[in-house]
Amino acid sequence: MSPFWSVSLFWIVAVACVATALAFVLPALMRTRSGGDKAARRDVNIAVYRDQVKEMDADRANGLLSEEQYAYARQELEARLADDALAPEAGPATGRVGSRRLGVTLAVVLPAAAFALYFWLGNPAALVPGASAPGAMAGAEQDFTQLIRQVEDKTRANPADGEAWVMLARSYVFVGRWPDAVAAFEKAAALLPQEASVLTGLAEAQAMASNGVLSARSMELVQQALALDPNDTKGLELTAVHAFQEQDFATAAASFKRLHDLLPPDASYAREILDAQREAERLAGLDATQPSAAPGGAVGVPATVIRGRVDIAPALKSALRESDVLFLFARPGEGGPPVAAIRARAGELPLAFELGDDAAMNPDNPLSRHEQVTLVARLSKSGNPIAQPGDLEGRVADVAVGSKGVKLVIDEVLP
Repeated sequence: MSPFWSVSLFWIVAVACVATALAFVLPALMRTRSGGDKAARRDVNIAVYRDQVKEMDADRANGLLSEEQYAYARQELEARLADDALAPEAGPATGRVGSRRLGVTLAVVLPAAAFALYFWLGNPAALVPGASAPGAMAGAEQDFTQLIRQVEDKTRANPADGEAWVMLARSYVFVGRWPDAVAAFEKAAALLPQEASVLTGLAEAQAMASNGVLSARSMELVQQALALDPNDTKGLELTAVHAFQEQDFATAAASFKRLHDLLPPDASYAREILDAQREAERLAGLDATQPSAAPGGAVGVPATVIRGRVDIAPALKSALRESDVLFLFARPGEGGPPVAAIRARAGELPLAFELGDDAAMNPDNPLSRHEQVTLVARLSKSGNPIAQPGDLEGRVADVAVGSKGVKLVIDEVLP
């Protein structure tokens, strides 16, 4: 709804409420009594007296009243009737006139007082979206703008102050000036190359300036930061987000888990990270009750693994696309569904791999339960692990679990 219609609707409802309130109050105050009302009341009284006379006549005829009692009661009744009929007319209904004046006063004063109180105690600016507390908001914005200017002046006066550049970059982040934040973080990173938080701050600013896309350069900064500080929370968060974007859900789950372990358990952010971890585990087909594998095998390294290298045959490199997805499966020697699998990007070829129980498709049937497996590497054009015509594939049979230096070449096109 537009601001015009929002404001109009508010005032229509307000006026209707005031009119309703006055409708209950004014009729009783504005009503006056006429002389006809008094005459009607006297007619009623006379009719009542006549009925009483008839009853007295009937009681005398039935012997219930003696002649003396009847005469006395008749005389008393006639005296009351005369008093009522001959009573002087009351003067003007001053009470009613006063009530009418009160009603007119309320009709004018009540709405005026109600709206005056609203403008005094209420917040009329709230009727217009974005106009709430304009003075306070403008003041706060002006104060923060002034603070940014002060930090900018400080960096100009001392361009070798890395901490000042960090403060300036974070100020730009606060107001969403991402290109300016990138430039400031780059200055800070050049002066403070060993500060992990500066490197991850730069990576985040680069991503936000590029519509949320974490580039290869940004991830290089993240890896440098984690090498300096493995517990850098921003680095772990960006690693998990990038893995999720690349649909490497196992890596995303591991990074989310490491990040969650570093956060206060009662923090709302920790609960959000835990939800993201569980979703990544679900998409990766992992058992949420088992430890997730960390990036690079840093956490939860399995006791029995197959290590090797997968590459593509030179004759098929022209058919390779950057968008292709690489799947590596380990199938039981006797055949059947995969017992372990990993996923990677085609651009990572040649890829050094490590396949173990942490990549199990079913925790009840891990790789370590088998003596030999068949390794299958598939480059999927659709991103689907199920083989499709045109996918590229290679395989090696009878690979002993625990082997090292296995060479796997993708050398055929599926019909």
